[in-house]
Amino acid sequence: MSASKRRRVLDIIATDNTFERTDFRGREVWLGKCLHCNAHLMVDLNGDPISRATIEHIIPRTHGGTDALENLGLACARCNQGKGSRHDPRYNKDARAQELVARLQARRRERWRIPEAPDSED
Repeated sequence: MSASKRRRVLDIIATDNTFERTDFRGREVWLGKCLHCNAHLMVDLNGDPISRATIEHIIPRTHGGTDALENLGLACARCNQGKGSRHDPRYNKDARAQELVARLQARRRERWRIPEAPDSED
């Protein structure tokens, strides 16, 4: 995974209150939940997914979605792939796709955590 994708994953984690640092097999990791199904997702402290965590664009980029943090979440690969293959191509004409996007947007807002400012040394 590229450094920019790892940074994006860490930015998503910083704004998702389901993610907490925890110990896993003797090392510290981020543990949180899939935006869709709430399955546990694990990410190394450097931003590399340990489980099959993927970046989810709530509104697909092909339909005007952006890389803004409000439009991003982490999802298990199964859910993210399923959403893309079932809903993204028919996004504008599919009421179920619109409902799914609205549900994911609401869930992202519910999980929103304001990132802490880094400690500054005076």
